[in-house]
Amino acid sequence: MIDWSKVAGLVLVAIHLAVIVRAVLFDKRDSDARAAWVVLLIALPVAGVILYLIFGEPWISKAFREHARQAEQDLVPFAPDPSPKARLDGLTGNAFRTFEAAAGWPTATGNKAILAPDSDAAIEMLVADIDAARHVVHLSFYIWLKDHNGTKVVEAVCRAARRGVTCRIAADAVGSRGLIRSVHWPAMRKAGAQLCSLLETPLGLGFLVGHRADLRNHRKIAVIDGRIAYCGSQNCADPAFLPKRTFAPWVDILARFEGPVARQADIIFAASWTLETGEDMHAAMQADPPRPLPDGIAAIASGVGPLSPRGTMTDMFVAVLAAAQTGMTITTPYFAPDPPLIGAIMAAARRGVAVRIVFPHRNDNRIVGAISRAYYPMLAKAGVRIFEYRGGLLHAKTIVVDDRLALIGSSNMDRRSLELNFENNILLESAALATQLRERQERWLADATEIDREEATSRPLPRRFVDNLLTIIAAPF
Repeated sequence: MIDWSKVAGLVLVAIHLAVIVRAVLFDKRDSDARAAWVVLLIALPVAGVILYLIFGEPWISKAFREHARQAEQDLVPFAPDPSPKARLDGLTGNAFRTFEAAAGWPTATGNKAILAPDSDAAIEMLVADIDAARHVVHLSFYIWLKDHNGTKVVEAVCRAARRGVTCRIAADAVGSRGLIRSVHWPAMRKAGAQLCSLLETPLGLGFLVGHRADLRNHRKIAVIDGRIAYCGSQNCADPAFLPKRTFAPWVDILARFEGPVARQADIIFAASWTLETGEDMHAAMQADPPRPLPDGIAAIASGVGPLSPRGTMTDMFVAVLAAAQTGMTITTPYFAPDPPLIGAIMAAARRGVAVRIVFPHRNDNRIVGAISRAYYPMLAKAGVRIFEYRGGLLHAKTIVVDDRLALIGSSNMDRRSLELNFENNILLESAALATQLRERQERWLADATEIDREEATSRPLPRRFVDNLLTIIAAPF
């Protein structure tokens, strides 16, 4: 007589061993993450297998990958060929070339950019540009709330669509769930806007659409008439951010760009739109790209995600950090770096660069907040100055290097931004704008507390154990 309990036990053991082997063989992760998964699978056989099947690999079906790759390849030829070509020298040039390799187009010269004074002013600027739009409005947000600012943008889109402007409006299916299920979403459709809910997963079953259920489009893109583009950390929401009001105000940054870089941002939007809707965007890209503006700056927009070569976002961060010679200030709300990124930050401090990192004091994601603090000791030992902002949740993702080079966009320094989410960023070289951005960082620093180096490095044994455990946990996720 067959002992089915033994058979079931053997099957479970076989599954457990197969998953361990798979975790070892999977080569699209660093060795630290591989080791962490193996430890987790051995220590927690059942839970470890379940976690690995859900989070272990950024799995995306072959059909989804090829569709996305084709959408990007078809649109890259529409990127402007800047004239004159940007001069890329030294370490700064290396940073731009790294972005060019990721984006697939050259750095654009002749751009102008301004920083919005604050989050409310940013929405006012965006609404004014939508109201002035004559041809096309493209918007894509990870989080779009049905609050004051969110509704103002909805109303602007409705006005534009009614006067005949082509409006393509996209929002992440999870991050903007509330708006998509509200009366505002059909109101935009009724006004004539085309709508897309990004990366939907019916019933939470990602395999039905060919990708992980937690794969998200984290981008924040706005392009008006193909000549104005917005890029930064700000979602379409009030600073009060009602879903997580206890952490408010949310402190963000948004920059408004004019010039050829706007076409690059438009292509990033168009590729996602084509992937999700199937619309052929060739006709939408036929208009002449913006001409370089006199005395404009060099800038390049890039869109990265799980379809990019492994380590692409890390390479981009590292290239910017490697360009630093005297000083560098970083702001990021979520910090769970991979080894090359944490190594680049510490290497900059060790070679004499004055490195400052500003984190939020209170983080809406307690686990990531704890993981961030677990890295304080190694950062402090390398000479990095660490600050915690107390004026709300500092959500801005910025890097300013030597008051000359600046990076602004949607990417955090955590594993989701580095390996899983669709993100967009703009790298620029401008002494004037980099100085303005650093001055904004100085305002945040004025409302921040510096972490004492001795306190960060002299931890009691239990704290060291927990911190080191958190850095291990961060690796596979």
